Amino acid sequence: MVLTRRARLLVSVAMATAATVSSVMWGAGKATGAVSAPVPVSAPVPVAAVAAKPVPAYRSVAPEADISHHGHVSLWGEELGVWLLSENHGPSDVMRSTVRLRFSVALTGRQEMPSACLQADARTVLCRTGPLRAGGAAGRQFALELQLAGRPNEVVVRIDTAWNGGVTDRNPQNDRHEVLAPATGDEYVF
Repeated sequence: MVLTRRARLLVSVAMATAATVSSVMWGAGKATGAVSAPVPVSAPVPVAAVAAKPVPAYRSVAPEADISHHGHVSLWGEELGVWLLSENHGPSDVMRSTVRLRFSVALTGRQEMPSACLQADARTVLCRTGPLRAGGAAGRQFALELQLAGRPNEVVVRIDTAWNGGVTDRNPQNDRHEVLAPATGDEYVF
């Protein structure tokens, strides 16, 4: 690890300040009954070196929520069905979020989708969930029947949260999925 001269100066200033403050607050040696000796003070430190980066008095913390997406995918012929339930397991409510569906095969023609969904490009659909209450109650359901270009043998569908409304999600594993759907007409659950 390489330390610059300025970094070494800042570290030594911080250590000297901590030692001085600790000695002043606790009294050097008073706990053991020893006589206090004056704490040596080093040469004055330029203010610019100490105040290089101010620390805010407090930091705003984003509310925490756990957004999840579950459902199933089915492929038959040129049609792909995606049934999706988006929920929030809390502890905070989410005012709005966006789920992204990406496909390994391009969509073709005009797609009939729910009003909360739109086609972002040839292989991506975005759906806004609206408010998601904490506790998984009243999640948002989507049912999409999409037309694919050609008759693929399989399609990979990637589901994730494109935008989470500004909350902190410490469990992103339950809102990111990748599903391989062979053209069998069967439901493949995620």
